[in-house]
Amino acid sequence: MPIDGDTVESIYQQMRQKLKGVVPDFELSHKAELILEINRLKEERGALILGHNYMEPALFHSVPDYTGDSLELCRKAALTDKDTIVFCGVRFMAETAKILNPDKTVLLPSPNAGCSLAASITAEDVLKLRQQFPGAPVVSYINTYAEVKAASDVCCTSGNAAQVVESLPGETVIFVPDEYLAKNVARETGKRIVFPAHNTFEINDDENGLEDTIIGWRGRCEVHEKFSVDDIRRVREQFPDVIVLAHPECHPEVVEAADFTGSTSAMTKYVETSQARRYLLLTECSMGDNIAADNPEKEMVRLCSVRCPHMNEITLEDTLDALRYDRYVIEIPEEIRVRARRAVDRMLEIG
Repeated sequence: MPIDGDTVESIYQQMRQKLKGVVPDFELSHKAELILEINRLKEERGALILGHNYMEPALFHSVPDYTGDSLELCRKAALTDKDTIVFCGVRFMAETAKILNPDKTVLLPSPNAGCSLAASITAEDVLKLRQQFPGAPVVSYINTYAEVKAASDVCCTSGNAAQVVESLPGETVIFVPDEYLAKNVARETGKRIVFPAHNTFEINDDENGLEDTIIGWRGRCEVHEKFSVDDIRRVREQFPDVIVLAHPECHPEVVEAADFTGSTSAMTKYVETSQARRYLLLTECSMGDNIAADNPEKEMVRLCSVRCPHMNEITLEDTLDALRYDRYVIEIPEEIRVRARRAVDRMLEIG
């Protein structure tokens, strides 16, 4: 729940209690003024603020009405009766909120909050894959832009990707754009995986044909591809009791070496319910700070922290300006939005 208070001092004290040891006091004092004004404008405008798990702690633990991963926030966006949605995340997330709420104003606080993974594929690329593999359904990861969703049959998140793939009829599935997530889903579902490149294939065994196969794409998250098995080995040497949690966008070898893999929300719940004392999260580093604030009795090991430059674009200052000046409005052509909505709805129906 968002921080509530009618004075800067009351907000500061709540933030200090929550984020002591995570965010410096002098920074919290400045942030408290911003939070007070954001909350005032949010109520005045009847706005909803959504915050992804990768938001920096002072924002994550203050103004969002709901926090979570992409799937959770999609559901909240679909159910809201608010006229304005401020999405503290990256562009593809705000686009998804607009896809589900065509009559509402959806704001993205920074125009530079993009995504290297979403930028790795276009709708034209999807159409070429369809031509190359006629009849194969297309699953697009939620980390794609609206045009790609519109060219797809169904979307998925890291938390339900395997479930979505297994729900589809037929032996061949096109899965875009994350290379590592596709490989991890292939392993989980018992499928093999191939990658089209210049009309040839890289195949991970000696079988021919495309039976029971995932057609992948060479897109990667610039954060999660940085983690390695050596990172895990070095941490385990120093902290033998550490529990390692890896996001499914990590390399399959990293996922295999971890103790647990799942979406950001699944990792959060794992830490909350586990009795272990020490954790290493192989994902965006602000999430480690946010979990540490919620679980002060547990230690988050910070030997492999990587900050997403795109998520880092979203600040409390920009969130305030978004409400003040309607920055930055997300617009999607209706023809694309309607087709993208079908793919998102199918995902939500599956779970």
